[in-house]
Amino acid sequence: MNETAVSFAKDFMAGGISAAISKTAVAPIERVKLLLQVQHASKQITADMQYKGIMDCIVRIPKEQGFLSFWRGNLANVIRYFPTQALNFAFKDKYKKVFLDGVDKRTQFWRYFAGNLASGGAAGATSLCFVYPLDFARTRLAADVGKPGAGREFNGLADCLKKISKSDGIRGLYQGFNVSVQGIIIYRAAYFGIYDTAKGLLQGSPVQRAQGHGWRLRAGPVRRAEEGPLNPHCICCFFNITVKSG
Repeated sequence: MNETAVSFAKDFMAGGISAAISKTAVAPIERVKLLLQVQHASKQITADMQYKGIMDCIVRIPKEQGFLSFWRGNLANVIRYFPTQALNFAFKDKYKKVFLDGVDKRTQFWRYFAGNLASGGAAGATSLCFVYPLDFARTRLAADVGKPGAGREFNGLADCLKKISKSDGIRGLYQGFNVSVQGIIIYRAAYFGIYDTAKGLLQGSPVQRAQGHGWRLRAGPVRRAEEGPLNPHCICCFFNITVKSG
C-alpha cells in the first residue's frame, strides 16, 4: 500500500471516528429537534400528548421512553457515515472523468467550475441511492415514541428495515427520497464544486507550498464535513413525508 493510500485510509478512519463521537454527542439534541418537527404528523403522538417546547420534550423523553431513548436512530446515523463518504469520493472521481475530461482549469475556469459542481451533485445523488434506507430508518427510529418493549414500533435498526421492507417492499425504504435527493444535489454540488475548484487552482501555487502541511490539516475537516441537505425546509419536509409513511 503506497503512502497516498495509507494517508487516505488514516484520514478516512479518523473522520469516521470523529463523526461517530460527534453524532453520538449531539444525538439527544437531534432527536428532540426531530420530534418537535414531526409530532403533528406522527400517529403515535396524539394532540393532547404533543410537546409544548424544547424543555418539555427534554424532560418527558426519559420519563416516558427511558433515558437511552435519546439515542434512538443514532446507530444508523453513525453507520451510514462510512459508505456515504466512500461512495461520494469514489463516484466523484468517476464523474470528474466524464465532466472534466480535456478541460484546462487555467484557461477554461467556468467549465472547470461547472464540471466540479456537476461531479459533486451527481456523486451525492448516486451515493444517496445506496445509503438512503439507513437515513430513512434513522428517521423512523428517532420518531418512534413508544416505551421500551411492546410500546415501540421498532426494536432496532435491523427490525426497522425488516418490517418496512416486509410491509411496503423495497420501495417503502425510499419514501421521501425525491425531497432528500434535491437537497443533496445542491449541497454536494456546492461542497465539492467550491472545494475542488479552489484546491485545483491553488495546487502547486506558492501559497500552498508556503503553507505546507497546514493546508492539508485545514482541508481535512472540510473533506469530512457532514453530508446532507442544508435547507431546513427541505429537511423538515423530508421528515414529515417519512413519518407520515408509517
